Amino acid sequence: MMARHETQKTTMRYRTLGKLGWQVSEISFGAWALGGTWGAQDDVASIAALRRALDLGVNLIDTAANYGRGRSERVVAEAIAGRRDQVFLVTKTPPIAGHWPPLPHERVEDRYPEAHLRANLEERLRNLKTDCLDVLLLHVWSRAWNRDPRPLAVLQRFKQEGKIRAFGLSTPDHDQDQLNPLFRDRQIEVVQLVYNLFEQQPAAEALPLAQENGVAVMGRLVFDEGSLTGKFTPETRFVPDDWRGRYFAGDRLSRTVARVAKIQADLAGSGFTLPQAAIKFALAHPAMSTVIPGMRSIAQVEANTAVSGLPDLPPALREKLRAHIWLRGNWHVGK
Repeated sequence: MMARHETQKTTMRYRTLGKLGWQVSEISFGAWALGGTWGAQDDVASIAALRRALDLGVNLIDTAANYGRGRSERVVAEAIAGRRDQVFLVTKTPPIAGHWPPLPHERVEDRYPEAHLRANLEERLRNLKTDCLDVLLLHVWSRAWNRDPRPLAVLQRFKQEGKIRAFGLSTPDHDQDQLNPLFRDRQIEVVQLVYNLFEQQPAAEALPLAQENGVAVMGRLVFDEGSLTGKFTPETRFVPDDWRGRYFAGDRLSRTVARVAKIQADLAGSGFTLPQAAIKFALAHPAMSTVIPGMRSIAQVEANTAVSGLPDLPPALREKLRAHIWLRGNWHVGK
């Protein structure tokens, strides 16, 4: 059996962030859990994890207004104090409260009016203690709005005003192809979409289109909310304030654990742990600029960033792992 790859040392690799041309760490810091919606989280531990990530070469941090009602952003600001020039800051503005994801008959001007976008941007700047964001994303979208994406014109004005450097959108969990027309028309510069061992549909259209049109791709849910780390069992229970209790509600957890076991069987003898393979699989697509696994401790930071220095997945193993695609449809409907 091949020896497992060590994770104590790290050599971070960098990739170009689409047509923006920025060199970003291929493994970046997903800061959702720092907001406290994945169970209790200590801010001191969060700050230590963030600072360790920067020391190990991470130079992009992803957060959002919704991550603990701004708590994640405020923790990020404290962690990078004095090092703002070393970090690309990405955050997200949600629509006015309502259905998530938005319903197809809802009007974009009702969910993302300019007054809301401006007020929310100012709050993001205050929380992150900066006068300019590197990337501002709208946190959710609807296909119905592609024909009249007027909020993007507002974001373009923010860019002209010097309050953001780039903008884009984040896809909802169930529809990774909804932004394809915007890619073709080059109306956004950055996208966050789901691409992992289970969710491989973007490889058909979304990822190639993004690459062809210079759209920077940030891969999210690389660990499928933790399942692709292999740490869950059918008996795993989440505390009430951990959102994963909803994500894995009903029989979703047991079904997921069974599928994860099959992936682990295919990795036996490969030298890759499941988390390592999950990250490497996502990074293997040439459209991917960076992946943003969630991290909340120094140990997680060290393990995840070390994957950058590991060899790529052998082609035969990548092909074997493609068989684990899971066409789940809208995961959040039904249990």
